[in-house]
Amino acid sequence: MIRKIGKIILMPAIVAGAALSVSAEHLVILHTNDTHSQIDPESHDLGGVMRRKAVIDSVRGAEKNVLLVDAGDVVQGTLYFNLYRGEVEHKVMNALGYDVATLGNHEFDNGAEELAGLLRNDNATWVSTNYDVDNSPLAGLVVPYVVKEYGGKKIGIMALNLNPKGMISDRNIKGVEYMDVYEAADHTAWALRHNEKADVVIALTHIGYSDDKFPSDSVLATVSKDIDLIIGGHSHTPLNPANPKSKPTLIKNAVEKDVVVAQLASKGTALGKIDIDLDNKDIESSVIPVDSRLDGKIDENLREILAPYRSKVDSLMSIKLAKSSAPLDKQSIINIFSDLVLQRSKELVSEPVDMAMLNNGGIRNTLPKGVISEGHVIMVLPFENTVEVVKIKGDALAEVLAQMGRRPMNGISGNADVTYSPAEGKCTEIIINGKTLDPDRYYNVATIDYLAEGGDYLSAMKRGEVIAKSDNVLSRDITNALKKVKKTLRPDLKERLHH
Repeated sequence: MIRKIGKIILMPAIVAGAALSVSAEHLVILHTNDTHSQIDPESHDLGGVMRRKAVIDSVRGAEKNVLLVDAGDVVQGTLYFNLYRGEVEHKVMNALGYDVATLGNHEFDNGAEELAGLLRNDNATWVSTNYDVDNSPLAGLVVPYVVKEYGGKKIGIMALNLNPKGMISDRNIKGVEYMDVYEAADHTAWALRHNEKADVVIALTHIGYSDDKFPSDSVLATVSKDIDLIIGGHSHTPLNPANPKSKPTLIKNAVEKDVVVAQLASKGTALGKIDIDLDNKDIESSVIPVDSRLDGKIDENLREILAPYRSKVDSLMSIKLAKSSAPLDKQSIINIFSDLVLQRSKELVSEPVDMAMLNNGGIRNTLPKGVISEGHVIMVLPFENTVEVVKIKGDALAEVLAQMGRRPMNGISGNADVTYSPAEGKCTEIIINGKTLDPDRYYNVATIDYLAEGGDYLSAMKRGEVIAKSDNVLSRDITNALKKVKKTLRPDLKERLHH
């Protein structure tokens, strides 16, 4: 571990080419995170890349020194990614003029090889301090840090990324070596401050604001000594010093100095703004809404970039599958889809299937009242998962259900009812088809391949054996199933896996 971090902090050649000398008293950093392929405004008419560009252009017109950065998860969440696999989002990044970006977990959704193909065409510098990519397709495309110079002051930027284990499929991140967040941060921040003589040290992160079990921005700020500013992502935590309900944006570090912490919600509904006084190093953060007041400003170049991609998106949104009596939230969707997965699994094997399970993290959107289209379903289920049937012993299944119970709103089919006790860390009651789970019996469980591999921290699933697999991606199986549903869908808010 130390050897690798030593390798990171002794790479002056990487930053030399990135240095930029201009003269001004202030540096303005504009930042985004977790924009998740939201090219157009989202359901509440917020965000949209055309509006975002209008804000960016306005700030660039008013300020001499502007740095545009992104804290990860540029992709995944709308049809643009499902259809065009990141091509649109990365072209938009170039059109908006991003300078620096780091990797979110969803950057790896189509694997490191495809990601590398996208990064090769980017103008932004991609940074990761604690991912060693030398033995992966990303070699030469991601650097451990970058240093820029403004007004005679050096700005050191490193980037910290989450532990991929349980979060990113092993096959999608093959060859990337993870290093501890806090250790990498400590060594690299010290090196930026003392070796590179950085006046301001910035950590661009995709680890989340706070978490009891995993590294987070709030803890990083507390244990750090040399970091001045953290610009984060992953948890979609809207930090705003002007909002009294915001979580803290100033946190004391290990030597009692203030660290400014910034992060936005998801989907590009706002743009973060950091103002750094280069003389006294004062740092102020604020949030700029991205909304309809900006609709009069159209960038023709950006419109031309997007035009060829819109027709196929619009086509999928016009294919009608079913109707809903009311908007369907994640709880309703995971209940309905778990039941449909159970039905689909029974077509894959000749023996009975006992239950189905899906994870909350695989449900990426909600469904509207009224017509539900094929496009809607793909946006809810954007990953290329497939339905699998896993034969698993009862004691292992109980452990899987306990692992699911530790995280909110994971779903199971309606023929099962599970009670999880947070205090005991286990399930106190598991009923399947009206009978208590037998720890010695083998059960056939329908799920998706990601969970069957132990993804989403369901390590006990690896003790099962896959006995059948669908030839379709999950969204196609659900689409086919919804076509057969004759009744109007209704909200189903019951928590089948409950505390």
